[in-house]
Amino acid sequence: MGHNWKEDRAKERIKKRYEEVREVEILDYKRDTSLQNIPAKRAYRIHAAHLYIDIVNLDEILDSTKDEGEWCHKRTLRFLNQHYRAVHRVLQQSDALRVDFHNQRLHAVVAKPYGDAEERERVARAVAIAQLVSDVLAETGDADEHIPNAKVRVGIDSGLALAVNNGRRGGREPLFLGHPANHAAKCAGAGTTEGIYLTNAARLTMGFPTLATDKDRTTALTREQIDTCVAEADLDVSKEQIIKLWQEEYEETPIGSLEFSRPTPPLSDLDFDLLSTAKSKRFEGVSIYADIDGFTAFVDQHIDDNPKNLVRTLHVVRAELDAVTHRDFAGRRVRFVGDCLHGVLLEGTAYSTDVEATVSTAVHCAGALRSSFACAIEHLQSEGADTDDLGLAIGFDLGPLTLSRLGMQGSRLRCATGRAVLTSEAEQRRCKGTETAIGLAAYQAGPESVRKVFGASRKVAELDYDSAVEELAASGDRVAKAVQMEAYAAVNPAIVPALAQPLRPHTSK
Repeated sequence: MGHNWKEDRAKERIKKRYEEVREVEILDYKRDTSLQNIPAKRAYRIHAAHLYIDIVNLDEILDSTKDEGEWCHKRTLRFLNQHYRAVHRVLQQSDALRVDFHNQRLHAVVAKPYGDAEERERVARAVAIAQLVSDVLAETGDADEHIPNAKVRVGIDSGLALAVNNGRRGGREPLFLGHPANHAAKCAGAGTTEGIYLTNAARLTMGFPTLATDKDRTTALTREQIDTCVAEADLDVSKEQIIKLWQEEYEETPIGSLEFSRPTPPLSDLDFDLLSTAKSKRFEGVSIYADIDGFTAFVDQHIDDNPKNLVRTLHVVRAELDAVTHRDFAGRRVRFVGDCLHGVLLEGTAYSTDVEATVSTAVHCAGALRSSFACAIEHLQSEGADTDDLGLAIGFDLGPLTLSRLGMQGSRLRCATGRAVLTSEAEQRRCKGTETAIGLAAYQAGPESVRKVFGASRKVAELDYDSAVEELAASGDRVAKAVQMEAYAAVNPAIVPALAQPLRPHTSK
């Protein structure tokens, strides 16, 4: 598998993906319709309360040791595994549906009881679930293992959204498009202060005082308001039950039972289905996030007048981002986080990471992601689709990474953890839709050619694939030069031996 990007190859993939969703059907959600494995060309309208639960101090757990060694990652995996299992039980006994669980961040929906008249009960249940999870996590630290109690921030909204397929080649889960999912996520992600934050729509449903603006994400529910929801929801599960099971399982899975081995490149060959806490992979590599910038506003603008276009756009763009990471650069998608791709990259051998090559390849991959995104937008527009001002914000960083699957038997979820996972997402978040940012660790460990491209700000605009190759090669980057050599060979094989020879100074006779 080559480590390069070709425009014709990308355009052919994009054309094929568009044909898969040319005819989209939008259906009303019926009682107990399964939202698992939704076909790519189908979406369901569903009224529900959406909650995002974010552990805002996961960095404290990852920083439990000075060096990011195996012990640090084992502690974090063990904690997240217990967290996934606890939340699984809470949701299962509360008639709620897990939508996505990405490391420290949960998205769940409460669709029962069905019907517009039952919205208040759904919101109350969402608040009660959020409070129960917060209460459980507040008592699950481990002083002996230097794991603090988890601090939780929750966002909740309610309304109509579209449920579509989220994922390819495994890891398929529902994804919700629409304001209740978007704005609940924004409430949860607006800071690190603990609490439960409701939008004005959800507050009105509960009869709580509304805020001056719906963009106020600093005013949490009061204890009295939370108690009102908890009493109305009357969940059939208690904090004590969940904590008891947590502690029993924690003792049954000593930290020594977590085992790591190193994957052999390419990561594209990695089979997530074979991973578990006892069979996790650990290596030094790059974590990369590519987020469709402006997608929330795009959904809000078109969900009523052209929902089919939303489904097509999401499917085409994300499928191509996945293909670039997996096929063109032999990396691996960990998962889609809404409209954002999270992937990992590795260059080296079964025994060690070629750090400079990994960072250089990440720059090429980031450039290719931007070039493919432009091709996807061009094809969508040629089909008459609105794409508004969509962009792509990319961030990546280097560090020790652990890949695993966590949670309950039969319902395990992909997980990638490490400080670089947090920093790469932070780098992506500081980018506009035309920008790419590199984390400090990758910036310092990569070759000088990479530092020249990103400059002191560690951020660059409009870095597409051709620009990445040319700018890196101009500074002597060996990965970029190899890419150029391969391109020359495809056009004129005879020129390659000459290019491979070192330049000699001219001497006169």
